[in-house]
Amino acid sequence: RKNTKRVPSFRKLLRTSQIKLDNKLKNKQYKQKSAAKKYRKEQKKLREAVRDAVSKKPFPLEECKKKQVGKSGKWEEKEEEDALPLDMMDEDDLKLMEDLAQKASFLTRDLSSNEPVHVKKRKHESVIEKYEKVPRRLQTEPEKELIHLLPIKDKTGIIPQAVEKPVLNVAHDEEEDTEDMEEAEDFNEEPLPILTPEEMAAERRKKLQERKMHIAALASAILSEPDSNIKKLKELRAMLMEQDPNVAVIVRKLVMVSLMEIFKDVAPSYKIRPLTEAEKATKVKKETQKLREFEEGLVSQYKFYLENLEQTIKDWKQRKLKKSNVISLKAYKGLAEVAVKCLCELLVALPHFNFHNNIIVLIVPLMNDPSKMISELCVEAVKKLFKQDKLGYASLGVVKVISGLVRGRNYDVRPEVLKVFLHLRIKEVELQKDSEDIAPKKKFMTYKEKRKNLSRMQRKWKKAEEKLERELLEAEASESKEKKLKLHTETLNIVFVTYFRILKKAQKSPLLPAVLEGLAKFAHLINVEFFDDLLIVLHSLIASGDLSYRESLHCILSAFHILSGQGDVLNIDPMKFYTHLYKTLFSLHAGGTNEDIEIVLQCLDVMFAKRRKQVSQQRALAFLKRLSILALHVLPNSSVGILATNRIFMQTFPKMDLLLDNESQGSGVYLPELEEPEHCNAQNTALWELHLLQRHYHPTVQKFASHLIAGAPTEGSGALPLDMTQRSATELFETYCMKGMTFNPPVASVTPRRKDTFSQMNSFVDEELNKQLQHVSQTVAHKPLDFAKHLKESSL
Repeated sequence: RKNTKRVPSFRKLLRTSQIKLDNKLKNKQYKQKSAAKKYRKEQKKLREAVRDAVSKKPFPLEECKKKQVGKSGKWEEKEEEDALPLDMMDEDDLKLMEDLAQKASFLTRDLSSNEPVHVKKRKHESVIEKYEKVPRRLQTEPEKELIHLLPIKDKTGIIPQAVEKPVLNVAHDEEEDTEDMEEAEDFNEEPLPILTPEEMAAERRKKLQERKMHIAALASAILSEPDSNIKKLKELRAMLMEQDPNVAVIVRKLVMVSLMEIFKDVAPSYKIRPLTEAEKATKVKKETQKLREFEEGLVSQYKFYLENLEQTIKDWKQRKLKKSNVISLKAYKGLAEVAVKCLCELLVALPHFNFHNNIIVLIVPLMNDPSKMISELCVEAVKKLFKQDKLGYASLGVVKVISGLVRGRNYDVRPEVLKVFLHLRIKEVELQKDSEDIAPKKKFMTYKEKRKNLSRMQRKWKKAEEKLERELLEAEASESKEKKLKLHTETLNIVFVTYFRILKKAQKSPLLPAVLEGLAKFAHLINVEFFDDLLIVLHSLIASGDLSYRESLHCILSAFHILSGQGDVLNIDPMKFYTHLYKTLFSLHAGGTNEDIEIVLQCLDVMFAKRRKQVSQQRALAFLKRLSILALHVLPNSSVGILATNRIFMQTFPKMDLLLDNESQGSGVYLPELEEPEHCNAQNTALWELHLLQRHYHPTVQKFASHLIAGAPTEGSGALPLDMTQRSATELFETYCMKGMTFNPPVASVTPRRKDTFSQMNSFVDEELNKQLQHVSQTVAHKPLDFAKHLKESSL
């Protein structure tokens, strides 16, 4: 039959992709291997069948019956018990069973023969004759491949030259391997010498020193020439699988940290992308090819390293031991902590490099880990990442994963997971422009200036020069402001969605304080459409009474941040929030709540200083009086902050000096316990607390109290120093904080005075008293006191 398959043309071969050709080659090689494997299996089976047939000679069924008859009586009894009840069978069935027993050829049949099962027995036929009748299968050797060499030319003509390609005898190698394995099993190793504890410790130190030197040598070689020694990363990474149980834990920890530092130093400042097929096919310079190989090796080793760290953490979380049992379960915790530290360092140090999103997916769930150390490590790493992220790509990735984690765990996460949102740089970037945006842009000459000052040739060169400069500026410029704002908007949307879900579905969750704190910081960036609903939710939370004083303060701060920004257009009366803050002030004191005075100072700044036109005089007087009372009950730094706020009150609102006069204004009596600031008659009282604060032990509090008693003047003898007037109340609160157990201003050292000596005689003016002292000193004799004797007498 004629072969109709055409040979593919050269053009068709060109159109065939390289992948298809590679696949064809792989398939061809796989078929050749499978055919050779199948042939070896058949030969092995044939050899085993011949060996079994020679060793085991079958015997007929009648001989087996005779042997059984000659056995003991126990066997016959047992056979009778196991026999079928023949009485219950019909004669036809019994005859059929006997016929089948006579034809039971499968008991006497040679299993290696190719005869059918129910063929008639041929008498006087030996086993060897049966095997002789089996058709032989000749062992066909595989065709040997020839390697064609260069031909030789002599007088007779051209003589072709060829050499046989060596073929490995795989079956022979397999048999040798099995024999070696059997010999290894039979070989009994000699027992190791028993070492003392001192010798074991010395040997361990020696091994550990050798491993350290090897790690140091590999690391220094990689750092000195990364391009040429990138393959040594694989050798160093292989030490993560250290199998010596004496030094395995320490060596693995050292290798983890060493690889982390190497990747931090060697990784480039850009993301390495995989090469396309077209780029691989093109010819490039040696330097470019070397750089490509370096980048490819670096990315692959970095990927394997991250996978090793992830597997270490998973094994510890699942409490799973490896088969080798080199490391105990307790040691896995230390390994996991080192792995988490390495991941946190890489998260902060390489936010631009490959697999950064994979590191985020690993780190964020560990922020909610039961282990306090691991969760704190991850939280601090995410905070650092937020603070140093100017562009917003990494922040967006982290915020997405945190939002998914909170939703997936049904809001059952630690509050610290949400508090990291407070460290986002969104507010700073949008309010304060970066130095790159403020820097003046390069001015280029106009066409008129060029015509006036330059010749034609100079104008031509100037045009080309300006074009090149523009291209360079575009290449060097950072991300545009529009792109930043777009990323920040997307990030904030995810943050607010998370906050609103918790406000709607989990109001009694421990995450609520973190949500309210976050809303207080980012409330000015919320869309105006949500203001009404958000204020209603905040007021309902305060009115419910389920919140602590700190959470209610965050609610108030969030509400006034909303109203002070875009919320100015809304016609909303926030009187209920003023009333709640007025009521909450007395829950603060010098104990644990002293730190929350900072939130109160922020609330007062937003409620009065930025909304002075909407605040009545009665309300301002009531708050001024209550804040003065509170200044007596808190620590010095809080007193300074409160008095600084009172100074702003007296300078911002008119007629605040009414409280410096003893005479009452109008009818009524001041009601300090009334919770309504508008109706407590604060104008009928005085700020007598300032006279007590003038005698305070802190000198700064004394200065502020004297300044307020003088009417808070801006000039003259009663004015404050310039460094105090330029600082806000919250800055003063932080400046005079006593967290580090330091007093600000520092206390002056006192020189020890000389003690006055007391003379016993003639030291008093009264002569009679001197005489009486002399008489007592002469009559009374000083004897040693015996307390034991006195106790015995009293007991009798």
